[in-house]
Amino acid sequence: MDILKLLVAKHLLSKEQADQVKTEMETSGDRAEEVLLTKHLIDEELLFQNKAEALNVFYKRINPDEVPLKVLELIPVDSAKYYRMVPVAKEDGSLEIGMVYPEDTQAQEALQFLARGSSFSYRVVLITPTIFDRLMHQYRNLQSEVKKALEELDEELKQQDKKAGVGSRARMGEEGNRIVEEAPVTKMVAVILRNAVEGDASDVHIEPLQDKVRVRFRFLGELHSSLFLPIKIQQAIVARIKILASMKIDETRIPQDGRFSTQVGGRNIDFRVATFPTPFGEKIAIRVLDPKSAFKDFEDLGISGANLARIKKASKRPFGLILVSGPTGSGKSTTLYAVLRSLNKESVNIVSLEDPVEYFIEGVNQSQIHPDIGYDFASGLRQILRQDPNIIMVGEVRDNETAKLVIHAALTGHVVLSTLHTNNSVGVIPRLLDMEVDKYLIPATLVLALAQRLVRRLCDKCKEKKKAEPAIQEMIAREIANFPESAKNTIPPQYQGMKAQDIETYHAVGCKECGSSGFSGRIAVVETLEITEEIAQMALTGAPEAKIAQKAQEQGMTTMRQDGMIKVLDGVTTIEEILRITAE
Repeated sequence: MDILKLLVAKHLLSKEQADQVKTEMETSGDRAEEVLLTKHLIDEELLFQNKAEALNVFYKRINPDEVPLKVLELIPVDSAKYYRMVPVAKEDGSLEIGMVYPEDTQAQEALQFLARGSSFSYRVVLITPTIFDRLMHQYRNLQSEVKKALEELDEELKQQDKKAGVGSRARMGEEGNRIVEEAPVTKMVAVILRNAVEGDASDVHIEPLQDKVRVRFRFLGELHSSLFLPIKIQQAIVARIKILASMKIDETRIPQDGRFSTQVGGRNIDFRVATFPTPFGEKIAIRVLDPKSAFKDFEDLGISGANLARIKKASKRPFGLILVSGPTGSGKSTTLYAVLRSLNKESVNIVSLEDPVEYFIEGVNQSQIHPDIGYDFASGLRQILRQDPNIIMVGEVRDNETAKLVIHAALTGHVVLSTLHTNNSVGVIPRLLDMEVDKYLIPATLVLALAQRLVRRLCDKCKEKKKAEPAIQEMIAREIANFPESAKNTIPPQYQGMKAQDIETYHAVGCKECGSSGFSGRIAVVETLEITEEIAQMALTGAPEAKIAQKAQEQGMTTMRQDGMIKVLDGVTTIEEILRITAE
C-alpha cells in the first residue's frame, strides 16, 4: 500500500498535505519519506512504523550503542552507505539487516549478492534514517581511529624510505625499530586490543594474507573478522607486539611465545602471544587473559547439583587423582582453577605446573614449564615432590612418563589435579591404559573423572520462551525420562513427570547487555564419573568402555546431554547449543 494513502487513511496526514508532498517529489526527485521529514509533517518514528505496515516489513527500534562492531562489519561500509542498509544483529549464523528503503529493488539485489558471496542467511527489518546515520557514525569512529593511525604510519614509512634510500617497505632496520615504538603502530595495536577486551573476545588473530592483513576476534567460541589492514604494515604490527611480549624481533623463521600485561579500560589485562611463520609473514595469535573471566565459582561455571557434590567429595579426599577431560578450549583449566581456589588454605601447600601460567592465584606456588631447556611436566613433577606439597596441579597429562608420575604422586599421599583429552568421562580409563599406566594402579588412584564442553549462555535480559517443536519436545522428554533411577531426585521438581507437549524452550533475542547477540558468556555442560568399588573392579578386569558407562549411569551418573537438557529447560542455553556439542 502507498505510504501517503495509508497516512491519509489514518488521518495522520491531510489530503492537501499529501498532494503537496507528491508535487515536491516530482520537482525534487526525493522520496516521500524524505519530503515528509524535511517539511516536519510527521514524526520520524511514527512515519516508519506506518511504512513498515504499508510494506508488511517488521519495524525495529534500535539503540545504536547496542550493535557491536563485529556485527556492523559483516557488510562492507561502502555497500552499507550506498544502499542504506546495515547489519543490526546476528543469531545462529543469520543476519538481521536494517534497511531504510527495503522497497528498493537494487538494494535487495545487492543484499542477495552479498549473502551469496559471504554465505549468510538474513531477514530484513525497517529502521529509521536517524538510526542508520548513528550506526554509520559508530562504525566510522573505529575506522577513523585505524585510518588515522594508518596515515601516520604511512608517513613514517615514507620518511624511513627517504632516509634509507630504498623503495621497499619490507625491510626493518634501526629506523624501522624506532617506528614500531612510536605513536602510529602503538595506536593501532592499542585499538585492536581495546576492542578485543571491550567485546569480551577470548582471542585475537592477526593474519597476513597475500594482499592484506586480516584481524579476527573470537567471541563466544567463534571467530569473526573485524578489520582488514594493508599488507605493508604487517611487519610493523608484528614487531610492535613482539616488543611488548619480549620476543626476538629479528627471528621470523620459527614460532615464538611471549606474554605482556597492560591496562585496558582501567583493568589490568594479560595477553599471551604466539607467533607462527607463514609464506606471507608471521601470524600472531593473542589470548586475552582477563582475571574476571577466570575466577568463577562452580555455579558460575555451570557445575551444580550431583556433579558439584561429586567434585567436592573427591577434592576433600586426603589423596587421589582428579582428571578433567575435554577438547582444547573447553574450559578445563578454568574448572581446575575453581577446584584449586576451593582448596586454597593456609594449612596446605599447593604447587602447580602449567604451560603457560594463565592466571595467578595468591597462595598457590605456580611454575611454568620450559620444555626447550628440559623443564617439562615430567621433570617438574619430580621436583615438586621435593617441595612438600599437599595438592599438586599438572596442566596436562601429555605423555606416558607424565601419566605414570601423576599416578605415583597420587599414590604417595597427594591430591593431584590434571587434564586429559578424551571425548567423555569414561574415556579417561582407557586413555590412561593407552599411556601404559598399570591397570591395577588406576582404580587405586583415580577418584573422579570429569568431562565437559562449553556452550553459549543465554542473555538473562532478553531471552524469550517459546513452545518447542514436537521433535525437540520428544527428544527432551526422552532424555529426562532416561535419567538413572538413583539420579531422578536431582531433576528439578517442575520437570519431573513433564509431558512432551508441555515443554517450552528459550531462544536468543539480543539487547544492549549482550551486544545484540542474544548470548552472554559461556557455561560448562558436564558429566562426572565417580570411581566406585564396582567401577574400579570393572577397570581391573578390562571391561569395555560401554559397559563401564552403563554401570556408571546405573549408579547415578548423568551424561553431558542430560545435564544440557536441564540447562535448556532452565533457560540457561538453547537446544541447538546442546545438540552441537553432544552430537554422536
